[in-house]
Amino acid sequence: MATATLTIDLDAIAANWRALDQMSNPATQTAAVVKADAYGLGARRVVRALAEAGARRFFVAVAEEGAAVRQALGPGPQISVLSGHMAGDTEMIHDLDLTPMLNSVEQITRHLDALPGHPFGIQLDTGMNRLGLEATEWEAVAVAVLERRPELVMSHLACSDAPGHAMNAAQLTEFHALTDGIGVPRSLAATGGILLGPDYHFELTRPGIGLFGGRPHTEGRPVVSLSLPVIQIREIAAGEVVGYSCGYTAGEPRLIATVAAGYADGLSLRYSNAAMLWDGETPCPIVGRISMDLITADVSHLRDLPQTLDILGPMQGVDDLADVAGTIGYEVLTTLGHRYGRRYASTAIRGQT
Repeated sequence: MATATLTIDLDAIAANWRALDQMSNPATQTAAVVKADAYGLGARRVVRALAEAGARRFFVAVAEEGAAVRQALGPGPQISVLSGHMAGDTEMIHDLDLTPMLNSVEQITRHLDALPGHPFGIQLDTGMNRLGLEATEWEAVAVAVLERRPELVMSHLACSDAPGHAMNAAQLTEFHALTDGIGVPRSLAATGGILLGPDYHFELTRPGIGLFGGRPHTEGRPVVSLSLPVIQIREIAAGEVVGYSCGYTAGEPRLIATVAAGYADGLSLRYSNAAMLWDGETPCPIVGRISMDLITADVSHLRDLPQTLDILGPMQGVDDLADVAGTIGYEVLTTLGHRYGRRYASTAIRGQT
């Protein structure tokens, strides 16, 4: 079989949620952010594992993602839509019982006019300048909005992955100034905010990347492994080249394995001549340029010829690959391609943290 296998450990995701839940204040609800198809890992299976672990509230980016989560979970769990109530979303929000996090006066007007009495939340901008009502807008509408009893008032930290950054304290201060005394549940912390400590937790936290084994939750369990099948192994002589643009020239005779995956599968061209594939605990350097469907690696030092080589696993996680490419683990996860054969595995840790 020439299809790579992406293995997703659902029990590890559940264990990571439980660990982050235990880090939050005892009275704080821990939700789960499952946008972008659960960070590329398959929302249908992931949200069911999280619901079994105890999650009762889920955040998605857009209403269409909310529809997929509702289909997977059925009625009951709350599904919040971070992009709010966009034009054309009204029927979906109503029929699927989604909770839009309203980001502007325009969205507030749309929602209250179209779906009076339907649950909603409010997102405030505390300095990130991305989504949410600015302070002057909130001050103008707060009394009228709070009379309608929003489910949640939230904001988002810009620099929570840098604990010492002054922006964290500044946003916390601004959030207090905008929300103290409103009598509505509040949320400021995603994964990084949880790790900043209880001052940031309020009534609800929203871990995302930490569920899937990424920074800044460095104590989290690894979630994914990716095994690439070897299609061919060839001997090359000193001076011979490998790949497009003669991207690698052998200084001595080498044994080169060609594996089935490439940038069409979300494996960046920037891994060329930089990242490793792994045979168990033995690294095998990628040599030459990564192409659309193929990667070449030096396996000259292996005792036995491999049938597969791993690019994600115990020896190399998503953040390790991200470091090679000069990006972040979020991008590595969410760009993993659709050609992989996906396998959902259990590590028999259910009930543990």
